[in-house]
Amino acid sequence: MRIGTFSYLIAAILWTGASMLEAAQTEQPSQQAKAAPEVRTPKAPATPRINGASIFGVRPGHPFLYQIPATGERPMTFSTPDLPEGLQLDSKTGLITGMLKSAGEFTLVLKAENALGTNEKKFKIVVGETIALTPPLGWNSWNCWGPMVDADKVLKSAKAMVSSGLIQHGWSYINIDDAWQGVRGGEFNGIQGNEKFSDMKGLCDAIHAMGLKVGIYSTPWTTSYAEYIGSSSENPEGTWQKPTIPKKGNLNKKTLPWAIGQYSFAVNDAKQWAAWGIDYLKYDWNPNEEPETRQMYDALRASGRDIVLSLSNSMPFANVPVLSKIANCWRTTGDIRDNWQSMSSKGFGQDKWAPYQSRGHWNDPDMLVIGFVGGWGGRAPKPSGLTPDEQYTHITLWSLVSSPLLIGCDMERLDEFTFNLLSNDEVLAVSQDALGRQGTCAAKSGPEDTLRIYAKDLEDGSKAIGLFNMGDQPAEVTAKWSDLQLSGSAAVRDLWRQKDLGNFDSQVIMTVAPHGAELLKVSALTAK
Repeated sequence: MRIGTFSYLIAAILWTGASMLEAAQTEQPSQQAKAAPEVRTPKAPATPRINGASIFGVRPGHPFLYQIPATGERPMTFSTPDLPEGLQLDSKTGLITGMLKSAGEFTLVLKAENALGTNEKKFKIVVGETIALTPPLGWNSWNCWGPMVDADKVLKSAKAMVSSGLIQHGWSYINIDDAWQGVRGGEFNGIQGNEKFSDMKGLCDAIHAMGLKVGIYSTPWTTSYAEYIGSSSENPEGTWQKPTIPKKGNLNKKTLPWAIGQYSFAVNDAKQWAAWGIDYLKYDWNPNEEPETRQMYDALRASGRDIVLSLSNSMPFANVPVLSKIANCWRTTGDIRDNWQSMSSKGFGQDKWAPYQSRGHWNDPDMLVIGFVGGWGGRAPKPSGLTPDEQYTHITLWSLVSSPLLIGCDMERLDEFTFNLLSNDEVLAVSQDALGRQGTCAAKSGPEDTLRIYAKDLEDGSKAIGLFNMGDQPAEVTAKWSDLQLSGSAAVRDLWRQKDLGNFDSQVIMTVAPHGAELLKVSALTAK
């Protein structure tokens, strides 16, 4: 059995995690969190509006599934004159399915029409080796349900993604985290669902029928963090017993189950996931290293299905030059918690990773901690410990740095404020921009550099600009054209409020709340 370099640390964290979690969950939100939060996002119009990314990647010969996200009154009719051979569009739902056999690019004009009007959008399909051409948007079970996840909770979350309308803003993945695993078996001797997930194929089919995709969890260790079977074993049959883990005493490597076994079952598991219809894999161990990553990448690639490969938790920086070429996403941080220190330290620490990010390969500072979260220790979800302004910072920053956006809250308890954070199509367009650039810090000012300007280049030649106040008092934050390598007059738009602010010659100044953020789009610029 090969013990991971940080296994001792992992075990210590797991064994002491309950007390740490309890302490974190007893933190009281600030007085600001108790005030009525500002809902910045305007309601979507009744006329049709096609949202979501303008580019989509798929491999040749693999199943194609894309739900055209469009807001507006129903019934609505969808059409395109450019659909390539091999694909079918359901005109009533906007769901595109089928298969494209050969590599190539197809530019479509998608059209949505209801009784009040029509809307069109250009959409490019790229058939090739690279998938996840924009950062994945979806939901993951861990931050809400932790080990309490079951098939009913997952299915209800998918239904809530649809009924809330988030599916019409481009949210597409419903991801099952740790604690679904049973024992090996079936046609491929792959991991089967446990008593909480007795029909994984049926669950996947039901979620796909809604126009959504499905994710799953595994680890190259013999045993997962939550103490379920992993994708390796100490015997060639892959049999496994739940380990006995001491809760007290000195750490002893002979008692640690978090290690890679002699026999890999990556191919078996990938075949099983493809047969079920899985679209996304969170592959979780520490440290993330090349042999296990490449082995799973090859297994997924040979499975006959596009399955996003997302690495967790977290990648050693020395390994990113190699792993960033084969993984679609990789965790750059430890686990996030719903407090300012945890969220801000992760989000504002992404610049050094930027050179390794490219379209289809994304740095990941972990999932979203807004709404009702906190199920890590098997407890019931509670409101996020982040203040409303901190939650604006969370979504603004994650969108600018091109992180995957994975909702971690109870989907059946979306309030107006949380929905406003997740349904702003102009903010999500920054995340989903087809250029695929990661935003970085362009300027710092104020006491201890608490005022930050982030900039992200967009495909249309404009820039998305984040104005952040990390301090404890309201402050004026200035975005100077000289810091952004820009000159001349520029049109500035407030993306959260979806309104034009006018033309500015050399800078724009906004008052930003404590721990808060504003997000602007600066257009019609002349390069300096």
